[in-house]
Amino acid sequence: MPPKDTRQFIAALKRTGDLVEVNREVDWDLEVGAIVRRLNESQGPAALFNKVKDYPEGYRILGGPLGTFRRVAVAMGLPPETPTRELRDEFERRMAAPIKPTLIRREDAPCKQNVLTGEDADLFRFPAPMPHDGDGGRYILTWGAVIARDPDTGWVNWGMYRGMVYNSHILTLQHGAQTDHWAILRKYFARGRPAPVAIAIGIDPLSSIVALTAIPRGVDEAGYAGGLLEEPVELVKAELSEIPVPAHAEIVIEAEMPSPDFKVPEGPFGEFTGYRTSHRAPRDAYLVKAITFRSDPISTVSNLGVPVDESGVCSSLNQMWDIKRRLKEAGVPVTDVYVPPEAATMLAVVGVKPLYNGIAAQVGNIMGMFPMNIPPHIIVVEDDVDPFNMQEVIHALGTKCHPVRGIQVRDGEFAIPLTPFLGMEERRRNKGARAIYDCTWPLEWSRETEVPPKVSFENVYPAAIKEKVLRNWASDGFPGP
Repeated sequence: MPPKDTRQFIAALKRTGDLVEVNREVDWDLEVGAIVRRLNESQGPAALFNKVKDYPEGYRILGGPLGTFRRVAVAMGLPPETPTRELRDEFERRMAAPIKPTLIRREDAPCKQNVLTGEDADLFRFPAPMPHDGDGGRYILTWGAVIARDPDTGWVNWGMYRGMVYNSHILTLQHGAQTDHWAILRKYFARGRPAPVAIAIGIDPLSSIVALTAIPRGVDEAGYAGGLLEEPVELVKAELSEIPVPAHAEIVIEAEMPSPDFKVPEGPFGEFTGYRTSHRAPRDAYLVKAITFRSDPISTVSNLGVPVDESGVCSSLNQMWDIKRRLKEAGVPVTDVYVPPEAATMLAVVGVKPLYNGIAAQVGNIMGMFPMNIPPHIIVVEDDVDPFNMQEVIHALGTKCHPVRGIQVRDGEFAIPLTPFLGMEERRRNKGARAIYDCTWPLEWSRETEVPPKVSFENVYPAAIKEKVLRNWASDGFPGP
């Protein structure tokens, strides 16, 4: 079964050898970040820091919770060695079967074990790290869920944004005006009311993935989290608002944004792209009103930077699901989709069955209709190429994509301002470019005389020879399958 909270997840990672406990005292100021960053870049295990400088015994940090597909598999209750394609297929299956959450009693919710309000609700009571040298401050939120409730419909939105501690009672969140979160906040401001939010840290790992996933507006993310868990997510009402929060969260910060003009300086910050692309600027600020937490709370920390880390792994998983789903709904004969986490979600490989000319352009057109979750580089390959096999993809890109006819460049498309290759004016306007690389043979080419045959083990040998070679492969002393 998937772990239903951070503590069960830690126990599962211990069993699979995907966690290292650090029992010496570590410093929240850069040292935690440096360790997690190096683990990410070496694809090492998660780290549980059991002693954090300046904090009481029992206050811990889990660093890099979902930085590998192995750990995502553990979070889903699967064997850690589950292949990425099978992991994606299971993710897809569960996302197709959401389960409504359950609202439990306050006294049964672990996140209510301790309650701080007013002046006692001090952000510095929890070990927020300084992730990178040069960052604008300490970041209490790098892996968790920001939760808002629509005052008209009751719709509850989960999102994931970075959260910097400005002072003991003010934090900032970096989210754009185009997000679902901001759409909800505007409704409160239109009524002349402050906008309440809840920030859940140390939620179960699958709920964290859902908070990062592009779910259609108006649909509760908690149902998808239940689908991934294969049981209802347990929620409990917040202390000071009607917002339901994950009952097994380690820490829940309840805050409100007084008005759309309430901003404080935030950033810079080392981002998921592997670059520091956001500068210090006034950003949305929230007044902390209450904090509830489990005894001996465990903060979850993702230290973003050069891939691969939580952002690359989990965004890769949910983008594969989202892109494939949308292309199928549009009638595209898509065979598969892979988003390599090493590309920081800036590249997608789309496999298609080329039944008609212009299919790569159609893929680009459809993906341009939902730009918030779409990479700027899209490689379209035929069904004789496995999108998950980058050796085959690179071969197709180099040999089948015509440098003029095969590349479509679209300027003025929506772009995430954190994209490193954008100029400053493009970032300001949220405008950039997208390229589609058509790695399919023209349908008018003769398969007998114009399409060159692929020269590979799979393609140019008789079945009997291939079977004989594979049968004797291991006994001949060759490595691998």
